[in-house]
Amino acid sequence: MARMLVIYKTPQDTAAFDKHYFEVHIPLAKQLPGLRKYEVSRGPITALAGGEAYLVGTLYFDDLAAIRAAFASEAGKACAADRQKFAPDPATFQMLLFEDRAV
Repeated sequence: MARMLVIYKTPQDTAAFDKHYFEVHIPLAKQLPGLRKYEVSRGPITALAGGEAYLVGTLYFDDLAAIRAAFASEAGKACAADRQKFAPDPATFQMLLFEDRAV
């Protein structure tokens, strides 16, 4: 399994961010080909090593190739364009792609 983890810092207008993220962005992302599951954090996030996190989104795919293919698709391009609307500054989020393994 592979994941795309997106960590958003607290936006200036949390109500506007939430409205757009939940009403527009998530429905777009759910159209990504190969998406297995989409989770978001709920409630306050504690960053033990410091830092700031407002919301964490986790998207699950079969592997990294599936993530790349998903974001090369029309739905993926639409998601990337939409993210520019609610989080245009790259300093306000962190995006991590990785494959996981049981240990």
